[in-house]
Amino acid sequence: MKKTVVIDIVGLSSNLIGDSTPFLKQYLQGRNLSHIQPVLPAVTTSVQSTYITGKWPNQHGIVGNGWYDRVDCEVKFWKQTNKLVLAEKIWERAKKEDPAFTCATMFWWYNMYTAADYSVTPRPNYLADGRKMPDCYSHPAELRDELQAKLGQFPLFQFWGPGANIKSSRWIADASIITDEKYNPTLTFIYLPHLDYCLQKFGPDMAKISSDLLEIDKEVEKLVMHYEKQHASIILLSEYGIAPVNNPIHLNRLFRQHGLLQIRTERGLELLDPGASKAFVVADHQVAHIYINDASVTEQVKHILKDVPGISKVLDRSQQAAYHIDHERAGDLVVMADEKSWFTYYFWLNDAVAPDYARVVDIHKKPGYDPVEMFMTSKARAGYKLLRKKAGFRYVMDVIPLDATLVKGSHGSLDVGKEYYPVLITENTENPGALLEATEVYDVIWRSLMG
Repeated sequence: MKKTVVIDIVGLSSNLIGDSTPFLKQYLQGRNLSHIQPVLPAVTTSVQSTYITGKWPNQHGIVGNGWYDRVDCEVKFWKQTNKLVLAEKIWERAKKEDPAFTCATMFWWYNMYTAADYSVTPRPNYLADGRKMPDCYSHPAELRDELQAKLGQFPLFQFWGPGANIKSSRWIADASIITDEKYNPTLTFIYLPHLDYCLQKFGPDMAKISSDLLEIDKEVEKLVMHYEKQHASIILLSEYGIAPVNNPIHLNRLFRQHGLLQIRTERGLELLDPGASKAFVVADHQVAHIYINDASVTEQVKHILKDVPGISKVLDRSQQAAYHIDHERAGDLVVMADEKSWFTYYFWLNDAVAPDYARVVDIHKKPGYDPVEMFMTSKARAGYKLLRKKAGFRYVMDVIPLDATLVKGSHGSLDVGKEYYPVLITENTENPGALLEATEVYDVIWRSLMG
C-alpha cells in the first residue's frame, strides 16, 4: 500500500487561503482543491467518523459531539472510546487487505481503544483533590512518555479554553513527526485544531485572524515537508468551515418558560434534570437535538419551535432520514439554525443561580457544547486563581463569562455559502473543483492507499 497522510486543518475553508497562508497558497499551484458538501451535523466527531467509515451518521451512530443516553438519562459529550463508532473504519479494512498495513491516529476523535496501531489523544489526569492536570493518552502506552519527554507535557490548556493557542497544534505536529519516524505507519491521520479558536471567537475577520492563519500555515508546511521526504501521498482537508454568527438561541430557556424542563436546586445553584424533563435540548453549535420524554408534549414543542427566529429546519424522525441522521441516538426532533444563528445549552434564567460548571471549562459536565469557554471574564481574576494554585490553596478556575453574544463564528448548519464549505486538497488534478459528498472522502483516502 502507498504511504498516505491525512492532515485535518480544522475550520479551513477556501475563503481563508490567501496572503495570510503563503505556504497553502503556493501549495495549491498544480494541485486540486475540492469542496465537500457539509454533513448534518457539520461538527467534529460526526464528520471525522464519516470520513473514516464512508458511512453517514445514521449508519456509524455519531450524531454529534454528544447526545442524550436514554438508558443512563445523562447527556454525554466528548466521550473517547472508538467503540462508539458503529461502522468499520478504513484502517480495519486495510488490515484485512494487507497484514503489513499500519495506522497512526494523532488526535482524531474517538481515539481510545481503537484498532489503529498507534494513537495519541488528549486525556487530563483528574486528581483526588479535584485538580485537573494536563496529560494525554496513547497506544502503545509508552509512546506518551516518549513524546512528553521530548516535547514537554501535552499543553492541554492551550488545546481548549481561554488559553487555546498554536502551542497545542505545534505539539501535535511535532508528535506526529516523531511517531512517523519511530513507526513509519502506512496511513496517518493528524488533527490540527488551531483555527477553531480564532474563527469561533472572531468569525472570518481577517484583521483579527491573519496571525493565526500564518501560524497554522507554518505547521502545515512543516508536516508537508516531512511527508514529502517520506514520499507519502498527502491529503489536506477540513471538517467544516466557520461562518459569522450574531444570534445565539437559548432553546432550553424557552422550553423552561413553557414548563417542559425539570430543574433541581443544589447548594443554591440550578441543575438541569434531563431524565425528569418532559422535553429538553442538547445544543451542539448550529444543530440541536430535542429529546422528548413525554410524547404528549410533542405537538407543543413543534409549535414553540415554529415561532423561534433563527431556526432553519425542524426534522422529525422521518424527515431526518433525508439528511442521514435518523439514528436512535439522535433527538426525537433535530433542529438546524440558519447561517447567522447557533444554539446555547443555557437553561437558567438568572446568572446568579447558574450551575458552578457554567463558569469553568468543563466539556463533560455541561449538557451541550459551550464555545464561550474560549473567553475569559478577567485576566486579573485568572491571575489570582493561579496564585492560589501556586500557594497550595484550593481554587476553582471560574473565569468563563456567561455572555453568548461574545461568539462570532459557528458551524454545523447546511445553510452556508460555498466559501464556508470544508475543503479537500490533493495531488490528483482530475475533475478540478468538484463538489464531493462527505462519504466520498473515504474513497479518496482508499484510492491513495491503493496507489
